[in-house]
Formats: sequence, structure tokens, C-alpha cells
Amino acid sequence: MNVAGSKTVRVSAWLLGGIVLLAFVGPWLSPHDYLQTDFEQILQPPALANAHVFGTDDLGRDLFVRTMHGVQITVLVAVVASIVSLVIGVLYGAVAGLAGGRIDAVMMRFVDTLYALPFIFFVILLMVVFERNFLLIFVAIGAVNWLDMARIVRGQTLSLREREFVQAAQLTGVSFGKIITRHIAPNLLGIVIVYVTLTIPQAILVESFLSFLGLGIQEPQTSLGALVDGGVNQMEGAAWMLLIPAAMLALILLCFNFLGDAFRDLFDARQSR
Repeated sequence: MNVAGSKTVRVSAWLLGGIVLLAFVGPWLSPHDYLQTDFEQILQPPALANAHVFGTDDLGRDLFVRTMHGVQITVLVAVVASIVSLVIGVLYGAVAGLAGGRIDAVMMRFVDTLYALPFIFFVILLMVVFERNFLLIFVAIGAVNWLDMARIVRGQTLSLREREFVQAAQLTGVSFGKIITRHIAPNLLGIVIVYVTLTIPQAILVESFLSFLGLGIQEPQTSLGALVDGGVNQMEGAAWMLLIPAAMLALILLCFNFLGDAFRDLFDARQSR
């Protein structure tokens, strides 16, 4: 069975691409701005009238434009945070695996210690102490996700260090850094791609959770988590304020999870050959 070509994966890829494209193109096509308020249109249900296809919020702002803007911010935060965790995790895991011995033991015991910490509370404390800003969210979420990446990369590196080309590079005096960049990292590409597609949904959930608590994206910016938080307060009289961003968030997570599972199955199939 061709995992990458399955119908579910194709639909997920096209749907995710369509959502992201709509998120960036849609606000340009709308006559409304995501900050524009209209107190005569407060809590209007979804309708084609006045181009409020997703309705309006409690300040009369167009929910379609704000939802699309929220998708932009949520995906951006998730992708950048995943890149942060990717860089830290790959470097840390590759160094530990290639060094081996006591260095590997000490580095991995440090990872085990960090695993025991309640990281979500650490992130919340970080956001409170250093104030809530856009760049800190990237670092905070990336700091949560790099531990798993480090363990996976370390395990793969332990296997690669026994391969002939790595041992030959060590015997010929190739530097430690060049072995990682030229021999280890290229052979980790498959598993890294698989894991990144699985960590993006985790980053989205963390960002949404922080925004839902009021510790993530702040006004005048917005994200899907912040929109869901605003919708909870209006769920009895204006359910669309909660249902629309929540449905968009769930749809994005589903697409990323299907794609991540497909890449993982494809990688496992190639490894078994």
C-alpha cells in the first residue's frame, strides 16, 4: 500500500493547504479589517449580509477575518516553535549519541531530569516573569518539545556511529562537528521530518492552551486559542464565536496528525526494507 498516496493523506494535505492559503488570501478579499469595530453589528450571526460570513464578535468585529488572522498566528507560532525544538533537539541528541560514554550518560540524565519537571507550569512562569511577547512564545513552546526530539535523534545516532562511513571519518581525523553535519545529520533527515510533522500539532495545542489561559497571544493580535477563549464567554448567546474557531483548530490538528502518521508509516516501511 502506498501510504503517501492514500486518499486520507491527499485530502488532509489539500485541506491543510487550502486552509493556510485562505488564511493569507481571505483577509485581503474581505472588506473588513480584523481590528475594525462596528457597534451596530455586535454579535451578528453568520450571514452574507455586510460580508460577515462567520458573523461578528462582541465588539462588532468580523469573525471571518479574525479567524483567518488567528490561523496565520497559530500556524506561524507552531512552525517556528517546532523549528526551535528541532534545532535544539537534533544538536543535543546528535552530540550525546556520537560522544557516547560518560558524556552521553550525563547529557541524557539531564534530559530525564527535565522530563520530571512540569514544563507547562515552567512555560507559564516564564511568560509571567518576562512578560508576554510574541518572540518569547516561540522560545517557550520550543523549550517544551525538544526533549523528545533529542531522545529520538540520540537513539538514531547511536546506530549510525557504528556504520562504516562514520568510523572511517573518525579514523581519518575528521572533526567532531563535521561528522555531525556531514555524516550524521543527513541520515537523520527522514526521522526528523516525521517527528516535526508530529510536533507541530503539539505546539499548536500548547499555544492554544496558553492563549486560552490569557498567557499567549495578546490583543490586538489574536490566535485560534484566544478566539476560543473569547467564544466561551459568549457560547450561550453567540455559539458561532466558539464553534467556528474551535472547528478550525480541530480541523488543522486532524490534518497535521494524519500527515504525521502517514510520514511515520512511510518511514517505517522504508526502514523495514
